[in-house]
Amino acid sequence: MPQAVKDIPAVDFDKIRDDFPVLQQEMNGHPLVYLDNAASSQMPKKVADRIDHYHRYEHANVHRGIHTLSQKATDAYEEARWKVRDLINAENQHEIIYTTGTTDSLNLVVNSYGYKNLSEGDEIILTEMEHHANIVPWQMMAKETGAVIKVIPVTDSGDLDMEAYKALLNDRTKIVSVVHVSNALGTTNPVKEIAALAHEYDAVCVVDGAQAVPHKSIDVRDLDVDFYALSAHKMCGPTGFGILYGKKHLLDEMPPYRGGGDMIDKVSFEETTYNVVPFRFEAGTPPIAASIGFSAAIDYLSNIGMELIEEREYELVEYAVEKVSGIDGLRLIGKSDTRASVVSFVFDDIHASDIGTILDKRGIAVRTGHHCAQPILRRFEVPATTRASISFYNTKEDIDRLVDGIEYAKTFFE
Repeated sequence: MPQAVKDIPAVDFDKIRDDFPVLQQEMNGHPLVYLDNAASSQMPKKVADRIDHYHRYEHANVHRGIHTLSQKATDAYEEARWKVRDLINAENQHEIIYTTGTTDSLNLVVNSYGYKNLSEGDEIILTEMEHHANIVPWQMMAKETGAVIKVIPVTDSGDLDMEAYKALLNDRTKIVSVVHVSNALGTTNPVKEIAALAHEYDAVCVVDGAQAVPHKSIDVRDLDVDFYALSAHKMCGPTGFGILYGKKHLLDEMPPYRGGGDMIDKVSFEETTYNVVPFRFEAGTPPIAASIGFSAAIDYLSNIGMELIEEREYELVEYAVEKVSGIDGLRLIGKSDTRASVVSFVFDDIHASDIGTILDKRGIAVRTGHHCAQPILRRFEVPATTRASISFYNTKEDIDRLVDGIEYAKTFFE
């Protein structure tokens, strides 16, 4: 449970819903209930307006222009780097690399750090609850280098088996790459402890933070992780933009992931030298509008306060778990006491896609399927779940609509 927030003015979360035009509409003749925030959160009007303003009045390429419009665009584009630094308490803005999202960030670590530093027999530790984005790139690298992947198992409650993790660590361990909050279970993993144990063996700790940063305050220096990845579109921002945080001394030793413009120092046909960090990893014309939009999204979230957001969402998730647990025949997948934002469930005799389709007809948006996390669903012996994922702009009325919708869906299969 998050600590109670003190000495911070109360926020009218019901009124906050007015900031999101999408929530004011109907779907299939019903007021929209949006519970698919783990896939993408909604965008407040202020963020959309900021992106529109760039396109209308500031549009120019960045970094290379000496004219005033290019300089204005560059200043706006770079502003997000400073704001992310403050948001996650990085040491400096040079540790903040722009990517296209969490998947791209993790691929950057694999291709730039992993290939350079791992060889045959070296070990990579993942968890059974990883998103495919934190499995497949490591598998591809392991196949080429001869590195070996080890997996931390998950308990029946949906928590990591930390004793099993400790047993996996050894002098061959070079990478420990884990999800902070599971997109399929909602489990919040003890990343600080995981990183500390990895460092005892001089292993590097990589964290997929896509589902954590939107819902809680993150301090990468306190966690002492080496790399941390996140996505803008899960944080009220635009798609196609993300961040890789990396400790500066590690980034300085890493070769570029992609080649092209802006990541170079000097180019000749005989030799090319590379730009400084972080620009070394940012080849080509970047997603300028998306960066500016993400900057506005950080402002929006910060003005509410991440502590208040965490507290609000904790109450909603607890309410949702209580309500859906009372539905006859429904089985929760993942029952961790550390659950954040996600409630996944199944019926043994009703397919998840059928539940999702019927809910959609009543204006309730949830996600069904394997959530790009097939290994953890296989662990719980289910092919798919229905996932309701919650954000601060949701309400208890949304949860009540969800419960009523599930009960209605059940009547089709009685």
